[in-house]
Amino acid sequence: MAGGRIRAKLRRSNLYTFACHRPHPTEEDKTDEIEGPGYSRIVHCNKPHIHEIKPLKYCTNYISTTKYNFLTFLPKAIFEQFRRVANLYFLLAAALSLTPVSPFGPMSMIAPLAFVVGLSMAKEALEDWRRFIQDMKVNLRKASVHKEEGVFGLKPWMKLRVGDIVKVEKDQFFPADLLLLSSSYEDGICYVETMNLDGETNLKVKRALEVTLSLDDDPTFEGFDATIRCEDPNPNLYTFVGKLDYNRRVHPLDPNQILLRDSKLRNTAYVYGVVIFTGHDSKVMQNATKSPSKRSRIEKQMDKIIYILFSFLVFISFISGVGFIVKTKNDLPHWWYLQVPDREGLFDPNKPLQSAFYHLVTALMLYGYLIPISLYVSIEVVKVLQAIFINQDLNMYDEESGTPAQARTSNLNEELGQVDTILSDKTGTLTCNQMDFLKCSIAGTAYGTRASDVELAAAKQMVMDMDGQGQNGNGNLSEKNGHEFAGPEIQLETVITSKDEDAINNKNPIKGFSFEDSRLMNGNWFKEPNENNILLFFRILSLCHTAIPEQNQETGVFTYEAESPDEGAFLVAAREFGFEFCKRTQSSVFVREKYPSSQEPTEREFKVLALLDFTSKRKRMSVIIRDEKDQILLLCKGADSIIFDRLSKNGRMYEEATRKHLNEYGEAGLRTLALAYKKLSEEEYSTWNDEFTKAKTSFGADREANLERVSDLMEKDLILVGATAVEDKLQKGVPQCIDKLAQAGLKIWVLTGDKMETAINIGFACSLLRQGMRQICISSNLDAIVQDCRQAAKEDILQQITNGTEMIKVEKDPHAAFALIIDGKTLTYALEDDMKYHFLNLAIECASVICCRVSPKQKALVTRLVKEGTGKITLAIGDGANDVGMIQEADIGVGISGCEGMQAVMASDFAIAQFQFLERLLVVHGHWCYKRIAQMICYFFYKNIAFGLTIFYFEAFAGFSGQSVYDDWYMLLFNVVLTSLPVISLGVFEQDVDSEVCLQFPALYQQGPKNLFFDWQRIFGWMANGLYTSLVIFFLNIVIFYDQAFRLEGQTADMVAVGTAMMTCVIWAVNVQIALTMSHFTWIQHFLISGSITMWYLFLLVYGEMAYSLRVNAFRVLIEILAPAPIYWSTTLLVTVLCNLPYLAHISFQRSFKPLDHHIIQEIKYSRKDIEDGHMWSRERSKARQKTKIGFTARVDAKIRQLKGRLQKKYSTMSTCHHPIGQQQT
Repeated sequence: MAGGRIRAKLRRSNLYTFACHRPHPTEEDKTDEIEGPGYSRIVHCNKPHIHEIKPLKYCTNYISTTKYNFLTFLPKAIFEQFRRVANLYFLLAAALSLTPVSPFGPMSMIAPLAFVVGLSMAKEALEDWRRFIQDMKVNLRKASVHKEEGVFGLKPWMKLRVGDIVKVEKDQFFPADLLLLSSSYEDGICYVETMNLDGETNLKVKRALEVTLSLDDDPTFEGFDATIRCEDPNPNLYTFVGKLDYNRRVHPLDPNQILLRDSKLRNTAYVYGVVIFTGHDSKVMQNATKSPSKRSRIEKQMDKIIYILFSFLVFISFISGVGFIVKTKNDLPHWWYLQVPDREGLFDPNKPLQSAFYHLVTALMLYGYLIPISLYVSIEVVKVLQAIFINQDLNMYDEESGTPAQARTSNLNEELGQVDTILSDKTGTLTCNQMDFLKCSIAGTAYGTRASDVELAAAKQMVMDMDGQGQNGNGNLSEKNGHEFAGPEIQLETVITSKDEDAINNKNPIKGFSFEDSRLMNGNWFKEPNENNILLFFRILSLCHTAIPEQNQETGVFTYEAESPDEGAFLVAAREFGFEFCKRTQSSVFVREKYPSSQEPTEREFKVLALLDFTSKRKRMSVIIRDEKDQILLLCKGADSIIFDRLSKNGRMYEEATRKHLNEYGEAGLRTLALAYKKLSEEEYSTWNDEFTKAKTSFGADREANLERVSDLMEKDLILVGATAVEDKLQKGVPQCIDKLAQAGLKIWVLTGDKMETAINIGFACSLLRQGMRQICISSNLDAIVQDCRQAAKEDILQQITNGTEMIKVEKDPHAAFALIIDGKTLTYALEDDMKYHFLNLAIECASVICCRVSPKQKALVTRLVKEGTGKITLAIGDGANDVGMIQEADIGVGISGCEGMQAVMASDFAIAQFQFLERLLVVHGHWCYKRIAQMICYFFYKNIAFGLTIFYFEAFAGFSGQSVYDDWYMLLFNVVLTSLPVISLGVFEQDVDSEVCLQFPALYQQGPKNLFFDWQRIFGWMANGLYTSLVIFFLNIVIFYDQAFRLEGQTADMVAVGTAMMTCVIWAVNVQIALTMSHFTWIQHFLISGSITMWYLFLLVYGEMAYSLRVNAFRVLIEILAPAPIYWSTTLLVTVLCNLPYLAHISFQRSFKPLDHHIIQEIKYSRKDIEDGHMWSRERSKARQKTKIGFTARVDAKIRQLKGRLQKKYSTMSTCHHPIGQQQT
């Protein structure tokens, strides 16, 4: 670590008033007894071998997120396969095929089933093997572990044991839950990044017990011996109870000494720790849930269809059985040539019921073509190919990290097109943890000319609206005064922004600094009339913080290791303005100040007298410094609401102007802080410091309350200096992606472990929140909540939820939007059984929902509530270990790859490199996959009903004898060869519209959540189409060929000729039907559809020449029997036309009178109106947006309403001014 030795001498704990409290020695003696249920864990430090035998045998540090292992794969995978109803039916049919009642040979039933089940199990094994490989990458990471006699060596994470002493160095992950013993700093401070656990970017301060600070080097651990008694493994990330028995004294332990697995060491050279919890006992793994078995809604609905078809199959088999009873009892005794009863006793006139039962089993197998076993194989093949296309999509390839999209399971492709609610993590998913200093307000003057994305988009949209109104001849406002008002109001921002962008693009961008304004840059601030305030503003930026400077030895430029991205951005801004923070000692801060009057910067020392650090409760930070003129100053920064309440009467000079600027910055989606100061006399400081020192060194339950009280005494009567506005750098394309998803009708919830203020700011940055949106904040006064008051707390929260619901109900404004914001502790009550549905009903009514400070377990519980409470499909997306629970709980889990830690990806169903790729994954691939699978399944049932029912009809004509009209080979090849490839091409290549149109018309996505293509009406419609087709095929062929002398020699048709002619009609009818179903053709579809028909004729040619055909009376059935007969070809044409005529009439009527959205787009594209008539195309695009109150477009619409209101107001003022002049002229 650069500068590590110098930094190690700093006692960093002096910087923290609130965040880092160490128990007083007298307190340490007052340890409560913690033995008993839930507190039985005993850890012998530096003696890991003790924990390998009972009763102290704890789990290993090996972790696994796979669904199967070597022993469970076979039983669990077989169970998964036979959860499918069709597979269960065919298993029974395969068993019966071994008996004499089977109309087919055993191989014709067993082979397809084994192929289907085997292929699916192989796919499951491959996907789980990938999860195992990811697990092993984590398990084989190396950790430095104490071996013996003060010697440390590397050991895989999976080999760590409870009691091991571990050394972790800077930027490494903690391999298990550790008790901090010492660090590279003298006072045992270390900084931890818990982004993987709770999503927070701010570094956490951890502090070792004073008694273990001497263990600061490898040799000191020779002979180290201590015992820890603590709580048992549990999922709570924020609590820990335990005690350390060391040197014959007992010391209490709390969460400040605990380093959790998968968090990372930052800004600290090294730490030593002892392993307390390993593997699945660690808190992060306690928050994980078992890998679930997920099935898509369409697949579950498909099971219901199969139940219906199976019921229908039993029904017609029963009819066949009854018919067989009648024939067996009445007619069979007269048919002496059949030699009844037969040897197996399958048909015996003396036992008609027994014969009927045997025939019922035969019929169940014979009509089994109604339930297509090949459907599952075809769907598996299609889904695998769809997954390959998702993986190969270059538009979802991240060039920076070289990471493609990855469909880790192909079972849920179609679910991507039916998502209703997205539950997203914040840190690392929406944000990239970078702030950019963009604007500021100093002494009532706004600085920073660069427009935000929201301002620029609103201006462009207004210009487009004005142009559109002018061209349409509408909108008198724009015609009359568009040039007077719209130009200056809108073009100003556009021109400034474009100039600004040019300036920025022409120089190297500075990370954390996107500010542009020549009035402040390059020392020009010195020419401003309020230069003293500007100087004070810059000094507050450079002095009010807890950061550490690090100098790059090559460039000489300072970078800063700050606790929060905001703090880092302020220091970079101060550096660029000429106030470079360069050094920190135990008691001083050094800043190099550059003035226009001198070439070289002047290094100034400021004595730090006290520092009141930032906490989420205080919402502010202050530092008391003594400058080189011996002047004592309090410098303060914090939330504007907090600072304004603490201003003196004389300090409000710039309040009105600053408030106006803060509102403008808020509308632009920027994060704001107010800056203030206060001059102190020696006497005033000395009096306060005595009281502050007394409070700081006190110990007891009221210590923090005393500190807060004393701090409040100092942080009042402030003088306002100005405000900052930083842009929270979202991941690339996040606002646009959220906007598009909102236009597609999806609801978006943010579940984050971060504090409420940060989450709200991110909500504004990504347009989930906006100015004017009413926030319903549900919280509880947890300080007052004890066990006795639990019921009162629940009633208070329920009342808040009820009030929020009533507020929404009575709202009359159609543009009003509500946002629900709730913290994790309140959520604990809201998720209880008697309250959770009240909470859910309120959340559903809100435009956006943000849950803050939630634990991983709560993320999973919220996801489960939304999934089960709404009954709609949920998608969870995250990047860290804290997101695993919700990713596994949701119907679809998406992991962000390329970030630190791969736990989310390992638990996910789909992995993408950036959040913005979610737009294409859902709106394009999800939409396509849903429609493809839905149409494919409907078509599959249609063709099998059309084929299978012809067998039943022939049964009735053949005395219910169990005889099929088709040759066995015809039936075997029907699903495998003759109709399988076109339906696979439908499932893989079909596109109602291309990808660009999907993105331009996001409302098309709603066809999935509304289930337009797989609802019962459409399913029964396809079944009815299959029924109609079977009737036309069978009866037309029977009527035409029944006694028709169709051959030259005058022969009539036998069963083989009729069966072959009938099969020809089936092949033609179903292949023409799939051609009519398709909207998008490539050479592949043309080849496969025509190839399937051609394959039928080629098969007949080859089959007719085989010796086997002589045995079944099918010798040269095509060449010599059917092909020479014109009636064969004319029947095929007639039947094909009649079979497809109803569908053709249906789609013609629908497109003409009740078109769906994609029909209209197809017509526009076909007639090239999208190219020839751009305004019509734009109008249709604007129509194809779901009405939404979140997203960038909603924010722009709100801004447009605001600008139009201003224009209208100006126009009204102008009209009032000109009206008297007009009266005088008349």
